[in-house]
Amino acid sequence: MVTYRELHTESQWQDALQESTTKSLLVLKHSTRCPVSTAALEEFEAYLGDRPRDDVEYVLVKVVEVRPVSNRIAEDLSLKHESPQIIWIKDKATYWSATHWSVNKRHIHAVLDDISHKG
Repeated sequence: MVTYRELHTESQWQDALQESTTKSLLVLKHSTRCPVSTAALEEFEAYLGDRPRDDVEYVLVKVVEVRPVSNRIAEDLSLKHESPQIIWIKDKATYWSATHWSVNKRHIHAVLDDISHKG
């Protein structure tokens, strides 16, 4: 199973964002206080357990525990903060994002698998 790494600092975020120029990045912004977000995390983990792309780096940010990192992501990508929120980043820019109940295994597969075939 492919795993994700958890980001704890703004420096780790900046490194991950920079690395998106060579390997795309899928970020899950997760609230540990929200049942919808808990469901999204389960769906994210289910995706990782079922044929995830190996050319994508997977990261998790807990929005309550590391609010400065979450805020920096929103600012750097010019996205409104939401949680749960999933963001696919290529070349330091948002390529796709979804929130709340749209963060599910089927949707992640549909987007990542479909886009990968378009070159």
